[in-house]
Amino acid sequence: MIGILDWKKKGARNCLWQRAFGATLNRYYFDHNATTPVSPEVLEALVPALKSTFGNASSVHQDGQQARQELEAARLQVCRLLNCSAKELVLLSGGTEADNLALFGSVRPGSHVVTTAIEHPAVLNACAELESRGVAVTYVRPSSEGLIEPSAVSEALLPTTALISVMHANNETGVLQPIEEIGQIALDSGVLFHSDGVQAVGKVPVNLATLPVDLYSVSAHKFYAPKGTGALYVRSGVQVTAVQYGGRHERSRRAGTENVPGAIAMGVAAGWMAEHLSSESFRIATLRDRLEAGIRSAVPNVVVNGGHAPRVPNTTNISFEGIDGEAMVIALDLRGFAVSTGAACSSGAVEPSHVLTAMGLSRSQARSSIRFSLGRINTAGQVDALIGAVAEAAAHLRKLSPTYA
Repeated sequence: MIGILDWKKKGARNCLWQRAFGATLNRYYFDHNATTPVSPEVLEALVPALKSTFGNASSVHQDGQQARQELEAARLQVCRLLNCSAKELVLLSGGTEADNLALFGSVRPGSHVVTTAIEHPAVLNACAELESRGVAVTYVRPSSEGLIEPSAVSEALLPTTALISVMHANNETGVLQPIEEIGQIALDSGVLFHSDGVQAVGKVPVNLATLPVDLYSVSAHKFYAPKGTGALYVRSGVQVTAVQYGGRHERSRRAGTENVPGAIAMGVAAGWMAEHLSSESFRIATLRDRLEAGIRSAVPNVVVNGGHAPRVPNTTNISFEGIDGEAMVIALDLRGFAVSTGAACSSGAVEPSHVLTAMGLSRSQARSSIRFSLGRINTAGQVDALIGAVAEAAAHLRKLSPTYA
């Protein structure tokens, strides 16, 4: 653990290594696509829920029925953010479980799946397992800007295609995919359409009443609720087979005693997002653009990956010529800034980003890329401080680089 976020001070203090040397340093968090800190209003609701709403929501006594009421109220809050009905929302443990339920619950051996080369590992590794079970999978590659062309999805369809799975927003570049057009292709072809919406919910409007998706994945810890809670939207009339066995919870789609406090926290986070999404997205987009412009001005030979495509407002992915991305992450961490080279679940991976190489970047270009993802706790002052730290670290690392002239 490198520090604890303090909302009032806009950053954490006294990391373990700093305390060991008796030093203090403001810390600023720019890795919100990996996870978000629990917001004050969520924490305020979560602590009482942990203390008092401890009943099993399947129990018939008063404590159980109180838990059931709180659970269903939380479900409705999430449904209002997504504009879907309560019976269409399956509560579960997060985005990975949602993706797995969508794929394994709707695809059978001998059928065919169309997905993309830039999906999150929760989808890619599920597809690899499906292949081992006799399912054919086609991986559509993106354009150089990270966009999936709807025509390429259409061309990949086979008579045996059972499911199309295309993420709504990419976790590394922030690029928004044309899921409206792809969903229409699926609808016209009689094929189920799943979209991993983990990086979109809480950043852009999501209206599941009008989006042509049958299955849509959500993870609460990406919009300021705790880890361990999420949801899968299952359009009314679409059948998914449970992938774990036990009780008849969640309309027999997800066995296991419900995490009522986690659902309450997700509901509060969704309620805040429903009220503030427009203004907060504009504020964060302004900060993201300020960060990009500042880095471009202060550091030569940088490229914003996917910068000409539609993106979520909080994300930028930048390649720094002649710099190893992991070295830059460490250099910025020592200066008090948390950033990443890509998906947090791939930390420590030797291979370069599969997303960036699929977009056509060389292995060295992909390894030189940094993801900055902003959130509610970031300010213009923090962005300006980050620009200065990036410029300082880049100049230092390039002096040491054998590949940068």
